[in-house]
Amino acid sequence: MADAPDDLGIPMKPARPAAPPATVAPISRAPTPMPVPPRAPEPPRPPVEAGRPPEAGPRPGAPPAAMPRRSDNEARKLIVGREISLSGEITSCDRLIVEGSVEANLQNCQDVDIAESGLFKGSATIDEAEVRGRFEGNLVVRKRLFIRATGRVSGSIRYGQIEIENGGQISGDIQPHSGEDFISDMPGARAAF
Repeated sequence: MADAPDDLGIPMKPARPAAPPATVAPISRAPTPMPVPPRAPEPPRPPVEAGRPPEAGPRPGAPPAAMPRRSDNEARKLIVGREISLSGEITSCDRLIVEGSVEANLQNCQDVDIAESGLFKGSATIDEAEVRGRFEGNLVVRKRLFIRATGRVSGSIRYGQIEIENGGQISGDIQPHSGEDFISDMPGARAAF
């Protein structure tokens, strides 16, 4: 086994010649491609002025005019969701959607929609109303009051036109009016001179 002992008398193994490094041959099979899901098309980008880099988004502290504008119908819409209670005064609202509970004085509103789960208590002067839930209080509808089958309206009600589905209920002081009669006959209305 050993050719020559070392200084301590321990036999040693002979040294082997160095072997060339091992090489790995590539496998001849091509890898199977992974399926790639289709990409959604990107929205078109606004043209960039020459010499100006595109902006990444609204800058912090930018004036509201720099923000994207919504359509006029969406600008002044108030939605009171289910299980939410709101009380106070609501002014200058184009559309009010009541799914929860509202106890308020509503002025200068064009359209009110009270859902089946909704309750409005207070006074409202509006152009049109659709009631599927409950309204209690003073209601002035200049144009059309639509009470659905699940709707309940009670109190002092003035309207231009009324439509009540089979099953809808209305009770209280109910009178049709048109034009300027609304303001003068409304309980608590103030005369402006």
